[in-house]
Amino acid sequence: MVSFCSKFCLAMLVSGFSFAVAQNPNAATQNPNGMVQTPSVTRQNAKPGPRVFPPAMVENGKSLFGQNCAFCHGRDAGGGETGPDLTTSKLVASDVNGENIGAVVRNGRPDKGMPRFNLPDDQIAALVAFIHTQAAAAASQNGKRRGVDVSDLQTGSAEAGREYFNGAGRCATCHSATGDLAGIARRYQGLRLEERMLYPRNAQAKLKVTLPTGETVSGTLAYVDEFTVALRDSSGQYRSWPTSEVRYAVDAPAREHAELLGKYTDTDIHNLMAYLQTLR
Repeated sequence: MVSFCSKFCLAMLVSGFSFAVAQNPNAATQNPNGMVQTPSVTRQNAKPGPRVFPPAMVENGKSLFGQNCAFCHGRDAGGGETGPDLTTSKLVASDVNGENIGAVVRNGRPDKGMPRFNLPDDQIAALVAFIHTQAAAAASQNGKRRGVDVSDLQTGSAEAGREYFNGAGRCATCHSATGDLAGIARRYQGLRLEERMLYPRNAQAKLKVTLPTGETVSGTLAYVDEFTVALRDSSGQYRSWPTSEVRYAVDAPAREHAELLGKYTDTDIHNLMAYLQTLR
């Protein structure tokens, strides 16, 4: 068995030898076979800086991006309504000469809702220049973080979220895990899913109008103020009545979600998010 002293001495010997080589990288060394070798100067493995593109090329790419991509990915490529943040994209980070970005632009990603674009090579090169320039600018920001990662929203308990959904939160009175919410975690991820949970935009309100005769008419709320109430029925017909002549009830899902904002705790939100992310 090798003693502690032997191990220590061996370590010191190796350390001293390494220090000597570091001080004189051209010093002769001896390989295990006894042959003398002269090592070459150690190459620096410095990470190359971001590629710099001609300003005119970047500006052209910005214009093309605004026309074709900004609707989904945001004007600055930092993510939008339906498209991911390209400045933190692993695909963009691994792209060298546009081979990754160009392939996605030309072929699209139908499974993720991205169409293909039939653009000439010079326009794709300009898009590549703009995207890489935006990614470099984002990486240079203090703190580095630009948004919320999906992992940040996966810290809750799915079981506790299910209990809240069916119990105290009363979510199940309007929603169903096997009905309107089935597969919601495939349609929305991360922050977009949380936004839909907290305050669903463009959620259509329903309206039920009771006429003086007792007849009821239901449909999607089209308009309401202190004088007039209107809806579109199942056939798409627009119908309106003076509010003084009818009784009506509005079922507005977004309003009910808004009322819950002051009642949620952080734990409730994290648990609900964990549960919703299981609905695939």
